[in-house]
Amino acid sequence: MSTADLVITGAVVHTVDPGRPRASAFAVAGGRIIAVGDHADIAHLVDDATEVRDLGGATVVPGLIDGHAHHLIAGEGDLFQLSFAPTAGFDEVVEAVRAYAAGLGPEEWVIGEMFGSVLLDDFSRESARRAIDEAAGGRPVVLTDDSHHNKFANSAALAAAGITDDTPDPELGRIVRDVETGRPSGLLMEAATIAVTEAIDAFQPRTPERARRASARAIEILHSYGITAFQDAAATVEIMGALRDLDVDGDLHAWVVSSLLSTEFLFANTPFGDELVARREEFRTEHHRPDFVKVALDGVPPTHTAAFLTPYLADHEHGHAHCGTTTMAPEQLRDWLLRTAAQGLGAKIHCTGDASVRVALDAVEAVRDAGYADIRYQIAHGQFIHPDDRPRLASLRVANDMSPFLWFPGVIPDAIAAVRAQPEAHEMQPVRELIDLGVLVAGGSDWPVGASPNPWEGIQGLVTRADPLRRAPGTLWPEQAITLDEALAAFSLNAAEAMGMGDVVGSITVGKSADFVVLDQDPFAVESDRIVDTHADETWFAGRCVWSRADA
Repeated sequence: MSTADLVITGAVVHTVDPGRPRASAFAVAGGRIIAVGDHADIAHLVDDATEVRDLGGATVVPGLIDGHAHHLIAGEGDLFQLSFAPTAGFDEVVEAVRAYAAGLGPEEWVIGEMFGSVLLDDFSRESARRAIDEAAGGRPVVLTDDSHHNKFANSAALAAAGITDDTPDPELGRIVRDVETGRPSGLLMEAATIAVTEAIDAFQPRTPERARRASARAIEILHSYGITAFQDAAATVEIMGALRDLDVDGDLHAWVVSSLLSTEFLFANTPFGDELVARREEFRTEHHRPDFVKVALDGVPPTHTAAFLTPYLADHEHGHAHCGTTTMAPEQLRDWLLRTAAQGLGAKIHCTGDASVRVALDAVEAVRDAGYADIRYQIAHGQFIHPDDRPRLASLRVANDMSPFLWFPGVIPDAIAAVRAQPEAHEMQPVRELIDLGVLVAGGSDWPVGASPNPWEGIQGLVTRADPLRRAPGTLWPEQAITLDEALAAFSLNAAEAMGMGDVVGSITVGKSADFVVLDQDPFAVESDRIVDTHADETWFAGRCVWSRADA
């Protein structure tokens, strides 16, 4: 065995390796872990060229993994857009637009995010459009909601998008109209947002340099939270091009798995589907793997677009029997998964209602029956899964990619409770049951849908089933709480396995990439309501420090 380039000693190391869960030292050579144990186990690997760092009892965990992120969108938001909290009231949103617009030129657009789902009714009135028009001084305004499935466009933005009083609803989308005047309120749901996105692109063209800047900024933010690997949940040519260019230049200090768009639903990007899949090898690099497709199989519950087995609560628009629909027919999904499985591609399948989960599992079952035993599948979100289907995730080897950032008590659960009956609306994310059934449960932020990619928010939420940021009282189905070891695994080893990278990352194990985080506290040594106070002091990727709090 060669000598080490780097030795970490005097640490409390939570390895997330079931074979050796705790250690106090490890050694690195060539960007890989070459030994794990205590100081005596690695002393023979030290020579005059070895950097030896005694951490004096500090805690180390593997590089954390975000299994569901929209990183370039998040980077663009940080660099180029107005932002406000999803807890902001309507009047606060108006004033945020006013303040932001005051710093813009007369022809510039106000592009921002993200208003809470509980404000959908407010944005369904023509008076909302008029208020935003006035606040923006006539400038076009486009605001995205907390699900990122819906947008609000003011009068100037609607005009730029070609949306008039007479424009019909597009397939799989809705132009919300004021119930009194019948005119567009400005709220656009699902596929109706595409026209506005295209108008934004015309004003602010997508360029490789802009995409690269946004991608790099997002990865810098992820590093600040100790994240060294992630799965981009809806990859386009622009996104994958930015990742490729960064890696070719030696600037991609993260492992990335991309999920290629299957359809244009919600996205004004081309190519998609077979055309995009055919180009995937253009973007493969050492650290970027375009190994999944992304299927948005339904919408979201607050807008009645998630597909459920039982009806939504009755309202004046949808009546008593509305259950929502999937965006692809069952046979269409089955054929798509068979076609992509034949090319070695897994799939991340967005399902927020229990009916869409069942359709997805039926399609995966057909793939398994066709002999594709090793293709990886993920149910993204899976917040509502019928009890009969929960064991099927285990038997079909389908991972649950869940986003605890979206379900702890707060704005989104409140919006869901307004449209779904109890107790179902409260019984979200049966994580304890899924783990006990043998389902691989992976964690993801859905950032920027989740306002922050901080994994410790998600980890504490899994352990306590309460809001880690103490914004909302109470707990959400506390019987489904899991242990801290299980929650940490969800954001490390489990996410790596779900992404097809379990042999490369996810634990401090001999042979894996030397990705690790030095923490400012041991999350296992504090009360469960203080886990969220854990922060990265240093983030290391492939044996190099890529972020330090001291230098931030």
